[in-house]
Amino acid sequence: MSTSTFGAHSSAATRTANATTLHAADPLLLLGRVLIGSIFVVSGYAKITAVAAFAASLEKRGVPFASTLAVIGACVEFFGGLAIVLGVEVRYVAALMVAFVIVATLISHRFWDIQDAAARQAQVTQFSKNVAIIGGFVMLVAAGGGRYAVERLWRRS
Repeated sequence: MSTSTFGAHSSAATRTANATTLHAADPLLLLGRVLIGSIFVVSGYAKITAVAAFAASLEKRGVPFASTLAVIGACVEFFGGLAIVLGVEVRYVAALMVAFVIVATLISHRFWDIQDAAARQAQVTQFSKNVAIIGGFVMLVAAGGGRYAVERLWRRS
């Protein structure tokens, strides 16, 4: 009898502790979304406003259909970053951003093709940074946007 009482009390305490921890995570999820998403908003905006230059850089790297893919890439980068910051469909957008960062990394940070040691090391660093960013997006896929996300407004009804 005392075991079941202890188990019930322990279970209630665990639920309360878990709920407190989850609510404490919400401001951190917001901060993380703002930090990771803002990089893409700023960079995407620069690409949208100079899409011809972005297309030329893609073409120089041998990307087929560079003009079309530049528009798509710039829009995904800008609007995807904005959606992450605001908290709109965070899990889906974070998954899209994982794919985007993988493609962008494979196009722009091909360190294995570079002979110069200093330039190669710079691209290894950029490649590694993008792998870390992918990790951040994977965590958003798992955790979602938290309570401080626009998507919570339309899910309350």
